[in-house]
Amino acid sequence: MKKRYIFYPLFLGLFMAAGILLGHYLSYNGMDNSLMATTSVQKRKLNRLIDIIDQRYVDEVNTDSIVDVTVNDILGNLDPHSVYIPNDQAADAATDLRGNFVGIGIRYFVNQDTISVLSTIKDGPSREAGIKSGDKILYLDGQPLFGEDKLSTDALKGEKGSEITLGVLQPGFDEIINVPVTRGNVAIESIDAAYMLTDKLGYIKVNRFAETTTEEFDVAIEKLKNEGASEIAVDLRDNSGGVLSAALSMADEFLREDQLILFQKDRENQRKNSYASSDGDFEDKQVYILINENSASASEIVAGALQDNDKGTIIGRRSFGKGLVQQEMQLGDGSAVRITVARYYTPTGRSIQRPYDTGNEDYYNEYIERFENGEMQDENNIEVNDSLKFTTPAGKVVYGGGGIIPDVFVPAPSSFAEQTLEYFARTGYADRIANDFLQNEGKDLRKLPKNEFIENYKIPRSLIDEFMASARRNQRSLRLNKYRDYLALLLKASLAEQLYGTDVKIMMLNSQDTMILKLKELSAAN
Repeated sequence: MKKRYIFYPLFLGLFMAAGILLGHYLSYNGMDNSLMATTSVQKRKLNRLIDIIDQRYVDEVNTDSIVDVTVNDILGNLDPHSVYIPNDQAADAATDLRGNFVGIGIRYFVNQDTISVLSTIKDGPSREAGIKSGDKILYLDGQPLFGEDKLSTDALKGEKGSEITLGVLQPGFDEIINVPVTRGNVAIESIDAAYMLTDKLGYIKVNRFAETTTEEFDVAIEKLKNEGASEIAVDLRDNSGGVLSAALSMADEFLREDQLILFQKDRENQRKNSYASSDGDFEDKQVYILINENSASASEIVAGALQDNDKGTIIGRRSFGKGLVQQEMQLGDGSAVRITVARYYTPTGRSIQRPYDTGNEDYYNEYIERFENGEMQDENNIEVNDSLKFTTPAGKVVYGGGGIIPDVFVPAPSSFAEQTLEYFARTGYADRIANDFLQNEGKDLRKLPKNEFIENYKIPRSLIDEFMASARRNQRSLRLNKYRDYLALLLKASLAEQLYGTDVKIMMLNSQDTMILKLKELSAAN
């Protein structure tokens, strides 16, 4: 049970996100007229029942909530990735795919009833206004953001170009300063880091596939080429997917013209092929793709396309296993559904979708069972179906039916303590402790140059002790004394992200990442 425990938060986040793979948007008004005109007895019965409840039920009932429950029940009987998006969540859902939003551009958490800034987003309004990590935002246009009569944090949102004044308390000061901020477009970057791992190996960490990912990826590739990269590693670990076109574009970067990337089949069994163009900059160079059990959807499209075309090396652990394509359809009241409209297949013809015919609960349990059957530590424990065996043009055997099995296996941490540390690294568990430190004893770190921080700064022993005590409050049996050096790295990486950006955090964590070490070993031998 302990081995399963630490991964539950990751499961929940992945299950919420893994259903998002969009070919394009399809509006309610654009549906086929014949479909709109078809009204069965069952449909009329459902509408009649809701009308009766609305008009005659003894108590007043919010029939909108009944409809929401009904829609969720219907979609739940289709597949695990067809989802309903209520109108109050539609804007956030669209933001994830679009890759930008209108706001002030901060990452924050509420600490003791106060908004504490974790970091400001690059080129966003808050950073341009001079707000920094460790600042506390106490007022908005003179009205409190703390206490019983506080404004909702939603008040930070608003129309593009609208100006607000934030009352900010900076670390080490007692006086609140007023900072004018003009709301504007804020980018949600898909690329967390792009830097040279070695003299020849460039590294790109991609956290999602959004409408902006292709442009960001092109910029990252060009940057690394200019720095001398003759090999590229794309880190898709924990990337739960996103926009289909971004995945096709990424695969195109590495495949030759007219090589098949994937094909789709709809309900009529109509096939739609997607081929690579001649635009790729790394078609004749070595590429590595890093995946793990939380790599899903669009991530699997990229990994599967390269693996089936005998291009590069896939490193890591078996991916999630999602081979369905959704389209978003508006329901007319601001809500929408993302409904599965096709299955996609890798170039050899395999579907990597895990079975879901016995229900969603079994579907999720099968994923969790990977952690119990030894698959995460030994590739020989990966269950494959010989009837779903396929062969690449070069003769490599690959399997369908449940994710992408990597060419080079890297085991997950085996002990509970090591699993916990990996969880800390993935989830930013140290962020609050690091942020509190920046507001107090570490306030002068905001003046420290990046290189000096990276090369010379040592995490105080007292901060490590505080981190360990916090971890033990959540899990009393946890013993981390022999991992103090790694805890110091996690804290330093969290401070680095808040001070200098996510790319610095990624670089620091990668220095002791087992999959990155395997990647560098393979590159050196190439």
